[in-house]
Amino acid sequence: MNKLHGEIKVNGYDILKKPKKAKKEIGYMPEGVPLYTDLTVKEFVTYMAEIKQVDRKIRKEKVEKIIEQTGLKEVGKKLVKNLSRGYKQRVSMAGALVGDPKILILDEPTVGLDPKQITEIRNLIKELGKTHTVILSSHILSEVSQICNKVIIINKGKIVAIDTPENLERKVASNNSVYVTVEDPENKIKAITQNIGDIKKIELIEENEDGTKQYVIEAKGEVDLRKIIFAEFAKENITIFEMKKADSTLEDAFMKLIEGGNK
Repeated sequence: MNKLHGEIKVNGYDILKKPKKAKKEIGYMPEGVPLYTDLTVKEFVTYMAEIKQVDRKIRKEKVEKIIEQTGLKEVGKKLVKNLSRGYKQRVSMAGALVGDPKILILDEPTVGLDPKQITEIRNLIKELGKTHTVILSSHILSEVSQICNKVIIINKGKIVAIDTPENLERKVASNNSVYVTVEDPENKIKAITQNIGDIKKIELIEENEDGTKQYVIEAKGEVDLRKIIFAEFAKENITIFEMKKADSTLEDAFMKLIEGGNK
């Protein structure tokens, strides 16, 4: 059996040679939000400061600062068990921030939250990203795309891609397409599109109850079809209700990379 070799350093500290200093550089917020629910918010954050050996002389000041930074000031005297899930996430994040770690590891930080709470936590993470290295684990790829500036995709324990969300989306964009919803009672659209040289193919996606139809139209090369479609459809009195570019998403990139790794 082959042994793996190498070293792991956290902000310059070897985890085997200087484990305490290495651990001090990391703040960890687990998915399950493990909290001492019979403590108040302030008591819990203070307790975390004691565990992390924050200097007694500045402990109170640091706790107050973190409570304010995480938006917990108005609930500081409430018991943790009486807080909403969103506030509990904030308390867990406050615990991770105690001790001024340079690196924050957040595991599924918005799971179980309502839309308002998700927005609040995302904004908090973005703000923390200005002064910390934030490592975020999430299966919500729209969230990753909005928050992160670098993405690592792992499949079956192996890294299959490391890049920015924008580059990953660009790499898997296989065609230049638009989605268009039209009112076309005389079914003129296919005859028109066949005469437009820049169109590679057209496909009916959906027929709606109001009589409109949605098509996906793929262009040849990098030509922008939107101006051409507006002009040509207007000539034939085809009403356009909606038109949008079929942009690739991080979900598309993820699926293509995973599918490629499973072949």
